[in-house]
Amino acid sequence: MRYFIHIGYDGTSYSGWQRQKNTTNTIQEIVQKTLTHLLKKKVYVHGCGRTDAGVHASQYVLQIDLDKEPQFDLKFRLNKNLPDEIAVFEVIEVNKNQHCQYDAVARTYDYFIHWNKNPALFRYSSHYEYLSLDFGLMKKATALILATKDFRLLCKKPDSYDNTLCQISNCELFVNEEEGRMRFSITSNRFLRGMIRICVYHMLEVGRGKLTLEEFQEILTQDREIKVKWLAHPNGLFLSRVKYPFLELSQSQNLVRMLSLGLE
Repeated sequence: MRYFIHIGYDGTSYSGWQRQKNTTNTIQEIVQKTLTHLLKKKVYVHGCGRTDAGVHASQYVLQIDLDKEPQFDLKFRLNKNLPDEIAVFEVIEVNKNQHCQYDAVARTYDYFIHWNKNPALFRYSSHYEYLSLDFGLMKKATALILATKDFRLLCKKPDSYDNTLCQISNCELFVNEEEGRMRFSITSNRFLRGMIRICVYHMLEVGRGKLTLEEFQEILTQDREIKVKWLAHPNGLFLSRVKYPFLELSQSQNLVRMLSLGLE
């Protein structure tokens, strides 16, 4: 029996989603250990994708395979035993041939920035103090990203992929100058390592006047080399939606919906 488990997590104190040899402080490791403890047998967890250290997910899907249906409320038990930073929203039985990673047709990430110090935002939005930005230029930079197919220069480890092509279906920038906040939202069939945070860094450089639109376009078309690949801070980034052709996940507990108020 295969189950999709729909979760959300605050990644502030964790070393990302994926299990690693040099640390046990990952979301995957914590969830896998908790499931193994509850089900009294080794359980292997497969996730819908990877998030870096400090990055959050307001909608994430993992899968497990079990020999039989649990004889207790798995969602309730998981939420009682997992750390406060990890919440289970749904446990959904699916067909054995349905896969949480390979069957996802689109993923959406949202990146939040604020430039007025706010203690309510510091974990979930990147604080860039004293920003003076040209939002019109940044929105034009967003349109350039939407039109791009190959993100080789905007990826941390491009040689680890067979190809670096991504089908961007939506890319928008929302700004609330009165509140001193912005949201960058991007949807694609796939994402490369570090891709969104590298894109956001360069958008900020365009907005600050440190990089022209023409220079940014040359990076996107691989006509201009990047000597050092700088990334925007991790804490503003959320995996906010995973889309499947056969399943509609609940949005009722999606933290990004609350953070997006005023940025729609």
